[in-house]
Amino acid sequence: MKDQQLTNRTYRHEYVIGDLQGCFFAFNRLLEILDFDETQDKIWLAGDIVARGEDSLATLREVKRLSDIGALTTVLGNHDITLIAVWRGIMPPKPKDKTLPIFAAPDCDELLNWLREQPLLVFPDDKTVLTHAGIPPNWSIDDADRYAKELQKALSGDLDDLDELLPKLYSKKSEGWSNELRGVKRMRAIANYLTRMRLCDENGVLEFSFKEGLLDEMPKGFRPWFMWDAARERRILFGHWAALKAQIASANVRALDGGCVWGGELVAYRLSDGAVIRFGDD
Repeated sequence: MKDQQLTNRTYRHEYVIGDLQGCFFAFNRLLEILDFDETQDKIWLAGDIVARGEDSLATLREVKRLSDIGALTTVLGNHDITLIAVWRGIMPPKPKDKTLPIFAAPDCDELLNWLREQPLLVFPDDKTVLTHAGIPPNWSIDDADRYAKELQKALSGDLDDLDELLPKLYSKKSEGWSNELRGVKRMRAIANYLTRMRLCDENGVLEFSFKEGLLDEMPKGFRPWFMWDAARERRILFGHWAALKAQIASANVRALDGGCVWGGELVAYRLSDGAVIRFGDD
């Protein structure tokens, strides 16, 4: 009943915000600029709550707090799934990630159990869909929603099953997509599309090494996922690709990662009128 009540709330303003990456100061400063009122407004986050910013623990705690009162919804990003894997002892912390305080915190298990229950795709309104990296041209939005729920169920389920899945969830070799994929290969493909995708070929096969901008040379046969023709009934909002500087905007897509953690900007997109509000360290 609580979830239904939160879903049915009407808000004064709703904003979609790009990758936080643990940038706690910038997050709070942006909320001040927005005159954000947690009793009236709502935030939708594009994932990558944590990683290389100055205070991932405080950021994660505040995101969960706002979520608990119905003032925020987030999708999972690749750094969030990595955090879960480190928590479960599946992989060591990455040297560049500033997430160690999370694992030493008394509320670590509470935070991470909450995190692993979060969705990978949500619908902020009747015109948009939000996921961390995007939706490949070989999936419809209904397909993406269905597949995202499959992966969410796996991540939020039994811990023994989660521990078996996590080591196999990522691969630098894209296997492409087929409806016939099952088990780990299926979950890995879904995770790769929704949380790691930048470039793909015309068949949806991903390329993982390219992280630069649109003016840089791309591997032959690959282009940004949003540049392939695909009929879309909703505008896709996404983060993940910092090199785009949240500058990509069309009728079909809107990039939101302004590269705040790299010295860029934290970006908010207001759903009601499409206004873009940015905070950076200029």
